Amino acid sequence: MGRLDNKVAVITGAASGMGRSTAIRFAGEGAAVVVADLNEEGGSSTVRQCKENGGRAVFQKVDVAVEADVQALIARAVGEFGRLDITFNNAGLIGAVGPLEEITAESWDRTHAILLRGVFFGIKYSIPEMRKAGGGSIISTASMAGMQGGFGPTIYSAAKAGVINLTYCAAVELGKDRIRVNCICPGGINTPIGGATSERSERALAEAQPIRRAGQPEDIANAALFLAGDESEWITGTAMLVDGGFMARARSFARFSSDEWSGSVGFVGPSFQLR
Repeated sequence: MGRLDNKVAVITGAASGMGRSTAIRFAGEGAAVVVADLNEEGGSSTVRQCKENGGRAVFQKVDVAVEADVQALIARAVGEFGRLDITFNNAGLIGAVGPLEEITAESWDRTHAILLRGVFFGIKYSIPEMRKAGGGSIISTASMAGMQGGFGPTIYSAAKAGVINLTYCAAVELGKDRIRVNCICPGGINTPIGGATSERSERALAEAQPIRRAGQPEDIANAALFLAGDESEWITGTAMLVDGGFMARARSFARFSSDEWSGSVGFVGPSFQLR
């Protein structure tokens, strides 16, 4: 018997990295999964792996910055599987990079549209369907960079701080509906989001925190599984750190996040475009 039997989940940014690992894990625990992403090739691969893991899954092409896309995503989940129990707002990118005085308003807006407005849309359109189901779990990917300055590119960090506060506020508003709202704040996870090679990032990330290994997408999938399931039914309004002890050590992440992008100016897009 799976921990998510008979539940229906939507996961954005599920074509790779943390979203893919979570989709596969959810499917293996009994959930029907709608895999959402702009990357059709990667999304189809995730669907195939979900099915190989014993679950049901379909792909929906979605730009989380576009309200109609997110609305259609939630409608697809309900139309395909009959209900909605879990939404994981996970889609992300690095976005605007460079010194503040050189960042354009367009780059600021694009970054926030994906990292923060997309989360707002995911919450907004999940609410009515979760009310019908008698409750649900909304999870968003924030970051330890949203908790303190200097742990990531500035505009990215500001957007992730917004995700954390939006989580708190939504949890207060929706508790009466038995809709739980939490976010996960990953530390250094070895994913394609920054475009770094696996070997390079693995070595650098392994040195960053008390637990001497790089974070893996599966570490986030494990946290998301807990927050999605009934075991966490009394947990809401939480920003859950999954960072190998990095924040407890209070050691600056800047040398392989902020500093990594300090020589660049512009916009760093989705991971599948960084090949």
